This record gives sequence, structure tokens and C-alpha cells, in this order.
Amino acid sequence: MDREKQRSIASKGGRAAHEKGTAHEFTPEEARNAGRKGGEVVSQNRKHMAEIGRKGGERVSQDREHMAQIGRKGGEAVSSDRQHMAQIGRKGGEARGGEHHR
Repeated sequence: MDREKQRSIASKGGRAAHEKGTAHEFTPEEARNAGRKGGEVVSQNRKHMAEIGRKGGERVSQDREHMAQIGRKGGEAVSSDRQHMAQIGRKGGEARGGEHHR
């Protein structure tokens, strides 16, 4: 039996059970637990999770304004750390051979 046929039969059974009043109604707590368990199972599939992350990263990185905003925020955060900026400057000077350019 193909998937679509199976889904159709199951759907009819579910509707009939609801109409008859015998269908199980999940409490909010049961629904939370079921969702948590499902999430735990899915998240164990590292390949699947990596694919989700890759797709999300590709989509976000296509938004040039968003990426520029992230870069500006990062630059502002780093440049406010004077000690870090001084260290970068020292490394840059060492890379140039310690010469002083005016």
C-alpha cells in the first residue's frame, strides 16, 4: 500500500473516532512530552541536524543587509575592547617587522 493511501485511511479513522467521541485528546502536558521526545530522537541524527543548520546558514547569509548588521555589531563589540585592539595592533606591527610608519 502506498503512503498516500495509508494516510487517507488513517485520517478517516481519526475523524470517525473524534465523531464517535472515542479519540484520545492530548492534554497540554502530554503534548509537550510527546514533542520533547520527538525532538530528542530527531536531534540524535547528526547528519540531519547538520543539513538543517547548513540550510539555515545559507538562507541567512543571502540577506546582505542582515549580514552587514551582524558584522557592524561584531566590529563594535570587538573595537570597544581596548586591550584586544592593542594586541591586534602589536601583532600587526610585528608582522611588518616592527617598523614605525607615519
